[in-house]
Amino acid sequence: QVQLVESGGGLVQAGGSLRLSCAASGSIFSMLPMGWYRQAPGKQRELVAAFTRHGNTNYADSVKGRFTISRDNAKNTMYLQMNSLKSEDTAVYYCFRGNYWGQGTQVTVSS
Repeated sequence: QVQLVESGGGLVQAGGSLRLSCAASGSIFSMLPMGWYRQAPGKQRELVAAFTRHGNTNYADSVKGRFTISRDNAKNTMYLQMNSLKSEDTAVYYCFRGNYWGQGTQVTVSS
């Protein structure tokens, strides 16, 4: 059974940085599409960053130049480095890998 466990969320001041991690346990195909969504209160879930099946990266326009998605296949872990955080980045961040989802981690940016 595959599980995705996120970590690294928290409270940070505007302009600060956080790095989210998403560790996968269980056997999972390494080339599945994977990435991060977020959902702010009262808003729809939106795609933040993702790897395509072919390894290309996509970013939401709102995070381009500030967020970087990366992965360590040997550790079965994916990361989201978030720099220059803004209050509008406040949300619950979810990682996904294929059809599997993490439980979410709260990111709160204070202005």
